[in-house]
Amino acid sequence: MLLMPKRDWQWGYNETHGVLTVSLGSDMEFLSPFKLKSLIPDAKITTEFSVEHAKFYIALVDRLQKTLSLNDALIVQIALNATAAHFLLKPQMPKSWFFDVSHECVYSDIGKIFQLRTTEHSVSAMVIESGLQASLVMILSQECRLTETKKLAQFETIKVMHNRLAPLTVEKKVNVA
Repeated sequence: MLLMPKRDWQWGYNETHGVLTVSLGSDMEFLSPFKLKSLIPDAKITTEFSVEHAKFYIALVDRLQKTLSLNDALIVQIALNATAAHFLLKPQMPKSWFFDVSHECVYSDIGKIFQLRTTEHSVSAMVIESGLQASLVMILSQECRLTETKKLAQFETIKVMHNRLAPLTVEKKVNVA
């Protein structure tokens, strides 16, 4: 069952878990992976899940349903995390050097899914903010190993130049379990 935004949805910060949350009514709370250090100051204050947030979330849910064959719970999880990242994360500088240059020109668009390739592997990532030269992407794969000691977990974000975004290949399945 897909969750659709309601008037009582609101953003908050869960001190116990140390992450941004979305209260989905009186008895349900969604925990995002985003910790305080990566959030804008307003994220620590309880605020409404605005009409702008709802439009972004619904557009992502629609696009994800058409793009990926995932269960509804996972689509909701991806869309809520992407909405949180789009509106409540601090701006990031590009860190493109972790990824190989793509040899194909792509058009970056919010909700579009790409591959990011390193010398060892490739991961799936979804664009959540698109600029003139770089995009903020959210990792959809289980993890993205950047170096021997540094890795990104599923749903973490990184900003990369557009020339690092590689189109998904036909045989490539998005692994988001």
